[in-house]
Amino acid sequence: MIRVLLADDQEIIRTGLRMILDAHPDIEVVGAAADGREAVILARRLRPDVCLFDIRMPDVDGIEATRQLAGPDVEDPLAVVVITTFDVDEYVHGALKAGARGFLLKDAGPELLVQAVEAAARGDALIAPSVTARLLAAFSTPRAATPAQPIEPLTAREEEVVLTVARGRTNAEIADELYISLSTVKTHLASLMNKLGARNRVEIAMWAYETGRMER
Repeated sequence: MIRVLLADDQEIIRTGLRMILDAHPDIEVVGAAADGREAVILARRLRPDVCLFDIRMPDVDGIEATRQLAGPDVEDPLAVVVITTFDVDEYVHGALKAGARGFLLKDAGPELLVQAVEAAARGDALIAPSVTARLLAAFSTPRAATPAQPIEPLTAREEEVVLTVARGRTNAEIADELYISLSTVKTHLASLMNKLGARNRVEIAMWAYETGRMER
């Protein structure tokens, strides 16, 4: 059972999201907050498997709430999916930099919402490939002089996996594209996260853009 915490300042949205998620047999909504400050307090107390946060909320917004629960300085980060009405590059990029594992628009539909929650719960990230490529290409600055280096050199296969992740491929799509098993994909991803100091596939993708790999 995937335990989910909701946060949105509009009661009708919270109610709708709860109805969609509670209708799924493997998902349970364990709490709901009307602003980011309340969401952070509830998240730290309930320790849900996935937090589903709106961006535009009073007091503490969804990006700051995400940073407090999943940011680089958080020792035991929670999985956060950001959902919003606004397809604004700065919002998406801000959410990903803050540690979000997914980004959805509120018109994405029930099926994609459930998929995003399930992906976040298992450590994946669900973001439309077109959005991923557009944002990372636009906001990441290649470090030509001193690019970030892994603690150990990447293998040729790991370099291939990095590129597929940066293109927004799922684990199953990576397996099909590289003709390897799903378990092998997961092994490569675990190795990449260890070598790059990344906590999820979004950070792997951002590293690929920051080091100029997508321009080769």
